[in-house]
Amino acid sequence: MKYLSPIDAAFLRMESKRTPMHVGAMMTFRLPEGAPPDFVRKLMLRMREKPFMPEPFGYKLARGKLAPAWVEATLEMDYHLRHSALPFPGGERELGQLVARLHSHPLDLSRPLWECHLIEGLEGNRFALYFKAHHCAIDGMGAMRMVQTWLSRDPANRDTPGPWILAAKPPRPEREPRNWWEALRRPVAAAADQARGLRELAKTMAKMLQGEDSSARAALSTPRSRFNVPVSQQRRLGTQILELPRIKAIAAAAGATANDVMLAVVGGTIRRYLLELQALPDKPLLASVPMALKRNDGQMGTAAAGFVVPMGTHLDDPKARLELIRRVTVRGKDEVGGMPYEAQMQFALLGITPLLLGQMTGLLPKMPPFFNVVVSNVVLSKERLYLMGAELEAMYPVSFLFDGYALNITLVGYSDRIALGFLGCRDAIPSLQRLAVYSRDALTELELAVGIAAPPAVKAPAPTPEPQARKAVAKAKPKPKPAAKARPPARKPAR
Repeated sequence: MKYLSPIDAAFLRMESKRTPMHVGAMMTFRLPEGAPPDFVRKLMLRMREKPFMPEPFGYKLARGKLAPAWVEATLEMDYHLRHSALPFPGGERELGQLVARLHSHPLDLSRPLWECHLIEGLEGNRFALYFKAHHCAIDGMGAMRMVQTWLSRDPANRDTPGPWILAAKPPRPEREPRNWWEALRRPVAAAADQARGLRELAKTMAKMLQGEDSSARAALSTPRSRFNVPVSQQRRLGTQILELPRIKAIAAAAGATANDVMLAVVGGTIRRYLLELQALPDKPLLASVPMALKRNDGQMGTAAAGFVVPMGTHLDDPKARLELIRRVTVRGKDEVGGMPYEAQMQFALLGITPLLLGQMTGLLPKMPPFFNVVVSNVVLSKERLYLMGAELEAMYPVSFLFDGYALNITLVGYSDRIALGFLGCRDAIPSLQRLAVYSRDALTELELAVGIAAPPAVKAPAPTPEPQARKAVAKAKPKPKPAAKARPPARKPAR
């Protein structure tokens, strides 16, 4: 038996029918050249031969003495691994609709907390793989490490390691104390670590509340937005691909990071979307930006602390928006990254506790929002990856929603592109795909703002003269002669 960490247990307790706490990924692959028509079927059969998931996916939840814990379970591969096909024409629209429906259903908490769906019938000689797992079992960085282990960097390798032959290591059980002194020393040492962490956290929090670019102060006056409403169970998914070289060029020109540029792109996207709905608050909307932490225990699960960043939605100038974001993120990363590990974990718990209590009591949508949207950013690989010779084209993240927080945006860097996944409540976010479309336009606006792309040629209108000039022009202009009156036709004499 292995107990869940406090953060993992918090995500488990936030589970509800309307707000399932699982995360997912939609991956599209191009079939290798000369692949047989039953390539996907053979892949499915091979994956069903052996349990294939690493720790803790061969285990299920149990109620421990102190907290929820992982215990060994029997895997029913026919349940966890599923085969689907898209209706004609098998385009991105049909794929997105299917994945949105699959993602809307909670996981069965009495079983190992994952599902994997192989989806064929995708146009362009492609297929897809959709995987979801509970957030108490894995976070974004853990998912990236797992997928990296699944796939190969060799396109000629038809016998890639693949997910189906990973060794499922059991969670390391807590060793029983050998004597009363050891039994006493463990909680005392843990309490001492927590006390040191609390002292460091208090010092850092005092600093975080100072200055105009304080993200902590900004969170105290978060505006309520169209996204801060109760959510239903059903989801919508929007996806977009942006070119990484363009993002890096903007970052270099502005002295920012690629992450800052993407936050500015998201800010410009949301500004345009809300302006069209006539629902843009005067104050800037805030993004909660998770920051990955290194786990001391080496286990899977959630290890991330977030800080809030104003997205500059109140600014019309994309360059000013990026500069605001850059200032806040530099400070936020320094403050969170400078904490010791114990303080970081307590900071993460401090951030999630109001969400946990609000969701468990049903009061979260009625409480003042702590942020407006979640924007996560992870990197999969700089190299191209393959599954039995099938090239991974893109990996679109599909995250989760809190009650009262109806939009989540996750970015995945892969090769020379960044995939954006917009997950929204079906009832709260109308025309969600517009966000995906507008993100490309927001990237172009940033390029123009920092001066690395020429604006499109537009024929300039004739200049409007000043009032005195207009009078002079009017005097010099000859007046048109009045039109001659038409003569009536001659009447024929009466006979």
